[in-house]
Amino acid sequence: MVVLGRFLSGAVLALAATAALAGPPVARVQPVTDTHFGEKVVDRYRWMENDKDPEWLPFLKNQNAYTRTVLDALPLRSELLARIQQLTGDITSPAAIQRAGARTFYQQRPAGTNNFKLFVQEKGQSRLLVDPTTLDTASSHYSLDWWSASPDGSKLVYGLSKDGSEDSVLQVMDVASGAILPERIANTQSASPSWLEDSSGFFYNQLTGRVNTPERFLDSRARFHRLGDEPSKDLVLMARGHDRAVKYDSIQMPLIFATPRSRHALLMLTDVRQEKRFLIAPLQDVLKGRARWTQVSDFADEVTYADLHGDELYLLSYKGHPRGRVLKVNAQSPSVRNAREVVAESALVLQDLTRAKDGLYLRAMDGGIGKVLRLDAQGKLASIALPFDGTVPTLAADPDAPGALMLLSGWLTPTGIWSIGADGKVADTGITPKPAIDVSAYATERRFASAKDGTKIPYSLIYKKGMKKDGKNPVFISAYGSYGAAAYTPAFAGRLLALIDQGAIVGFANVRGGGEYGRDWHRAGQLEKKPNTWRDLIAVCEDLNANGYTSPAHTAIGGRSAGGIPTGMALAERPDLFAAVVSGVGWHNPLRYVAEQNSFAEEPEWGAIRDQAGYKALKSIDSYQAVKDGGKYPAVLLTTGVTDPRVAPFHPAKMAARLQAATASGKPVLLRVDFDAGHGMGSTRAQQDMEAADTYAFILSQTKPK
Repeated sequence: MVVLGRFLSGAVLALAATAALAGPPVARVQPVTDTHFGEKVVDRYRWMENDKDPEWLPFLKNQNAYTRTVLDALPLRSELLARIQQLTGDITSPAAIQRAGARTFYQQRPAGTNNFKLFVQEKGQSRLLVDPTTLDTASSHYSLDWWSASPDGSKLVYGLSKDGSEDSVLQVMDVASGAILPERIANTQSASPSWLEDSSGFFYNQLTGRVNTPERFLDSRARFHRLGDEPSKDLVLMARGHDRAVKYDSIQMPLIFATPRSRHALLMLTDVRQEKRFLIAPLQDVLKGRARWTQVSDFADEVTYADLHGDELYLLSYKGHPRGRVLKVNAQSPSVRNAREVVAESALVLQDLTRAKDGLYLRAMDGGIGKVLRLDAQGKLASIALPFDGTVPTLAADPDAPGALMLLSGWLTPTGIWSIGADGKVADTGITPKPAIDVSAYATERRFASAKDGTKIPYSLIYKKGMKKDGKNPVFISAYGSYGAAAYTPAFAGRLLALIDQGAIVGFANVRGGGEYGRDWHRAGQLEKKPNTWRDLIAVCEDLNANGYTSPAHTAIGGRSAGGIPTGMALAERPDLFAAVVSGVGWHNPLRYVAEQNSFAEEPEWGAIRDQAGYKALKSIDSYQAVKDGGKYPAVLLTTGVTDPRVAPFHPAKMAARLQAATASGKPVLLRVDFDAGHGMGSTRAQQDMEAADTYAFILSQTKPK
């Protein structure tokens, strides 16, 4: 039996090697030439944008089959997968929390399970409310996309979707009994529900565009649903053209919010920008569909967040204050121009705020390190002492209860649900069990690299203690740098410990375009300044080389989603600096954003192709168009999910085809495809474990000293 097992293993490896020698399937070349402002741009693989093309799915399946033969044959993959499964199996992962009345709601993935579930805790006892895995089949899975409990905790509205599509269908539950009410509302991916104080109904947003078209997120509508009513008859309260006094663009999404003990409602118009436009109207007029909205702030006022409490309206504003300040205005005379400052700008970047009985809690950040502040009723601002430097991704409070709850994590500290008492003391609630994972063998380090213009770029490293600076360590550095989001702040290393166990250094570069240092940091990596994003990543890798941590032969870089921009452009600009590049669901062909679902709404961040400056900015970040024939590119792994609603699968597919045809290095270019996954938000633990094992095995195959 043992002999047979060895024979089969040898046969499998031989077949994999034979398939690998055959190379990936060659994509059909069918050039299309576009002309933008007198400049011609050739797109060799435009046909991939048509997911009905008869060659599209076969191309993806054959590419993935080839990729599997290569990855499955890598000697460390099985070992890595076993370690990853052990790590994720031991961890309970919380994702969201809410206080509502006497109940605490929390979403987390219990240790050993495959997906996130929703629980409620009352009087110290927890029970399961929503388990999407009960809907799974052998070939597909469901995920909990979003949820919101009513103010008294008696009702719950939530969205479920299939196979990571994020195409939510809204449902309502009676919390006490667990009964699911009959109403179902489709097209609620961006529902953002807001309950009335008496829990009788909620405002929500509904999409109107067809799935998988560029119009998907355009012209959505704000509606109100009263429990028990027929959803198709829900009143439309705001839509473009609905109110002649409220004009806005098709890319902007209307959201209506009500808060306990306020006779007003807020209308927020939002797009990809962090800045919003806010309007206010009497709540009863809104519910009757006859609101006369009064403007509070426009996009130019750079208000990102609003808290309505009775007649008091608190605004988080960045105009002239790039790290943010808090303003207060009366809802009877609500213009931001009438506001007075209650929290001044400081060295901290203010992120958002939430109201408790004892004051306003502010989530803040110092270069990516999370902070919490409290503004009490007397206007005194106090800093809450946290138990360690980490990330505070969520703050949750109830206007009728003192204190707050928060998620808190560190590079080597798993995410937990912590409480902040009225006395300012922080304690672990114990809702999330601590895993039996020994992290004493690992160390973290925060460093700064110097960009070409002298800007100091922060980055963090995680590695095993005793690491030698001999230039031979495998290194994997990730970057993002878009939307003003602080993407890589301290979060438990988890799966990455399996890679670090193999002697690798894992790092995260806080490049410009993100929000680690406020609006100025974002704008320094946006539009015509976007090249700073990938050149900051290059500067970080050069700093690692200069200080002996690694060398180009052992360096891998990676990014996900918009992180495909710094990853792809660094690959195109400095292929000599890297041994491997990993792009997860990466955005590589921005010039063709007009062909995908997540399209026109993104223009404020990247530019509009119909505008000459926008075209220039878009072309500068298009790594697919930047690939040159005969380039000696490093090994590349690109991943995609067929149901991805955020980055169309044609982006990674085109990039893979172009690199496979262009590279002269002889190094592999692989396209990994998940056929029942999307952008990753709804992926199961098993799917994420498999992708991580593939990724780490690929990186080590290219970067580990031979």
